[in-house]
Amino acid sequence: MRQATFNSLCNILRPWLTRQNTKYRLAVPVEVRVGVCIWRLATNLEYRSISHLFGVGLSTCCRITQEVVTAINFVLKPKYIRHPTAAELRVIVQGFRDRWHFPQVAGAIDGTHIKIRAPAENSASYYNRKGDYSIILQAVVDHRLRFWDINVGRAGKIHDARVFALSSLYQRGMDGKLFPDWRETFEGVDVPLVLLGDSAYPLLPWLMKPYPEGAAVTADQINFNFKLSQARMAVERAFGRLKGRWRCLLKECDAHITFVSRIVSACCVLHNYLEVHEEEYLNGEVEAEEGGDVMEGRCDYQQQPDIRNALCRYFSAL
Repeated sequence: MRQATFNSLCNILRPWLTRQNTKYRLAVPVEVRVGVCIWRLATNLEYRSISHLFGVGLSTCCRITQEVVTAINFVLKPKYIRHPTAAELRVIVQGFRDRWHFPQVAGAIDGTHIKIRAPAENSASYYNRKGDYSIILQAVVDHRLRFWDINVGRAGKIHDARVFALSSLYQRGMDGKLFPDWRETFEGVDVPLVLLGDSAYPLLPWLMKPYPEGAAVTADQINFNFKLSQARMAVERAFGRLKGRWRCLLKECDAHITFVSRIVSACCVLHNYLEVHEEEYLNGEVEAEEGGDVMEGRCDYQQQPDIRNALCRYFSAL
């Protein structure tokens, strides 16, 4: 993060983080407050070391981190993680078309696990298939690797498809309120705006997933799966950058379960903040893991296979 970007962040948060001096002590400056929180999130260094590094008391470090994380979620999140406007949506759709040659894509969706310390209550619900305790971050990203929708906090034992079904994103999609009715005709079928997901997600008119792999898969379907995978990797790369920058998400988060979700949310906001300010990403991207268990749901819409088959024929004809 460049100095100018850091200063801009401090100025945005200053009204919420400024404290009054007293006759007994001087207040910790906003720059130090933001620096303590950023250092903690970016390195996962223990508070004792951060305390010595910044010359601030141990308990003060803990309190400052909580205050800054809360301020980031309250002040910055509504601006940096929100549903795209119509103009922004056109840019996203064109971005996916230009970069990966996949039409009518408004975003890529996936989930990732964030390790946590086993909660005192109901810990079995957080024990995932990889043998860790975790919560799930579900996110939708655009072609520039920026999050425009996040859902964080579901227990790690829950399947990606169930997390999706419980999210407000799913409800808006099923109510027809997620995207405008912009359609484009491919192979005689009107194709609406869609999200791209992996095999763990259900096939919906507004969510594309790959064909199930097996002996019956055709060459055209394999080609479609490849095209979809290429475009969908945007969300995997976004998770890689998120965890590469904010390395507290790579290790077991030792915060209380009620605060972990706020930390993850703040990291997503800061990720978008840095991407918007075009900060260079220097680390090698952390390999995004996931890929939930395959769940082939029932097709409740006749449209679903028609849309996917039309796109499959379109790619085959290119």
